[in-house]
Order: sequence, then structure tokens, then C-alpha cells
Amino acid sequence: MSEKTTAPSPAPGTKNIKVEFEDGIAWVILNRPEKRNAMSPELNREMLGVLDALELDDRCKVLVLTGAGESFSAGMDIKEYFRETDNATPIEAMRVKRDSMAWQWRRLMFFPKPTIAMVNGWCFGGAFTPMVACDIAIAADEATFGLSEINWGIIPAGNVTRAVAEKMNTGDALYYLMTGESFDGKKACATGLVKESVPRAQLRGRVREIAQLLMKKNPHLVAAIKIAYRRVKEMDWDQSEDYLYAKAGDTYASDPERGRQKGMTQFLDDKTYRPGLGTYKRGD
Repeated sequence: MSEKTTAPSPAPGTKNIKVEFEDGIAWVILNRPEKRNAMSPELNREMLGVLDALELDDRCKVLVLTGAGESFSAGMDIKEYFRETDNATPIEAMRVKRDSMAWQWRRLMFFPKPTIAMVNGWCFGGAFTPMVACDIAIAADEATFGLSEINWGIIPAGNVTRAVAEKMNTGDALYYLMTGESFDGKKACATGLVKESVPRAQLRGRVREIAQLLMKKNPHLVAAIKIAYRRVKEMDWDQSEDYLYAKAGDTYASDPERGRQKGMTQFLDDKTYRPGLGTYKRGD
């Protein structure tokens, strides 16, 4: 097993977030286990700094978001988040909400490196947003998901409902939004909310396998593909065609690895690999 070390904090003041580096993987751990890793305004501000640091940190090839202990995250910290904004001025409330949304979907969704949500346990309400913003979500069979807002008199706001609509099929989405009933990892996979569900004992190993697969690919192309996918979902077909031709040209021209040239040469001229069966040889 690879040696795992807790790296120095990649950003100042991250007492609520722990980062561990392991063979190119940055395990970003929400670290409030006594609160089921509920996301407070302080944690949200810290996460912005963590993401900024990891974006430039060569130790991070793939980012894995998870939670300490038995929970992924119980969502927004009701006492610290809602009470703080209830008593704040409009500008102060806007700043708290902006910091929350800035990382929970904007920064994660367009983070230039692959992101994986490892849902190890309790995942409720506001936690759906960063989970869906990650490129891939893998859950433990034993994880518990819930949209319980209906049970205490609010709607799933902060883009939670938008996150649910992005991934879950309509019938399941409306059922769980309107009933507040909880469900496990297997059901989350069946609804499309997560990519896979595996026994908790196998979860970290499976996430590591996916991260290692992603790290074999050209990182410049991986970043371009994920961003292109996010953009074209909001375009019509004609806009998408124009955008993708332009995006492709820019990607090939700026790729330090010259992946397109290598791939074409190795496939068409050298006949040393088949694109459907693996990746081109990335070395010089």
C-alpha cells in the first residue's frame, strides 16, 4: 500500500478541512465529524482557499472530496449558516451565500482537474450540490441520502433542487424532494444521482482505481473535455457545433503534450495502439 501522509495545509486557516496527498490524489476531507461535516460559513470560506491552492499544486492530479468519520456531509450547518444570515445585513448575507455557492458548484464544476465525490456516509440537503458538481460520484451502499427540507418547513434551495434535477430521473427526484424520505447508495445509483455504489469496505479502493485511470490520460485533454461538456449542456446544437470546433482547435494548439499528434501518428502510421482499447503512449 502506498504511504499516505497528511500534507501541510494548502491554504491558511483550514481547520475544518483536511488534505491528504497520495500518489497524485488529493483527498479533500470535510473535517467536522462531530457535526456530521455540516458546512458552516467558516468551512465554505476555507474551501475556496483550498481549491485555489490545489489548482496549482502538482501533488494534486485528481481531487477526491469526502467527509471525516461516518458522514460525507449533513448539508448546511443550520445554526451557523441560517441563523447567521437571518441576523445579517443584506450585504453580509449575500457574502455568506456567495462564499457557499462559489465553491459548492462554480469552483468544483469547472475545477481544471478531475474531481470525484466519495460519499462514505450521511449525505443530506446542501451536500447534494458539491457532490453533483464533482465529475464523478461514487457512494457506499450503506450511505444514507436525504432531502429532508420538506420536514422542517423550507425548500431545498442553494441550488440543491437544481443539483437533483441535473442527475436524478424525474420520478425519483420529485418523490424524494416532496416526501423527504431517505435512501441508500444503491438507490442513489439506480436514480442516476451517483455513478456507482459499492460496499463501504471497497469504497476507497474503487475511488482510487478510478483516480488512477484518470491520471493515465492527458490532463490537458481531460480538463478540456470536462469543461466542454459542462458548457454544451446549456447550448443548442448549432451553438454547440461552433463552440466545440473552436474549443478543439484551442485545445490542440495549447496542449503541451501534443496528444493529438502523438495519437494520430501511433494509430495511423506506427499502428502501435488502438484508440478503443487504451491510451496512446504519452512519453517522449
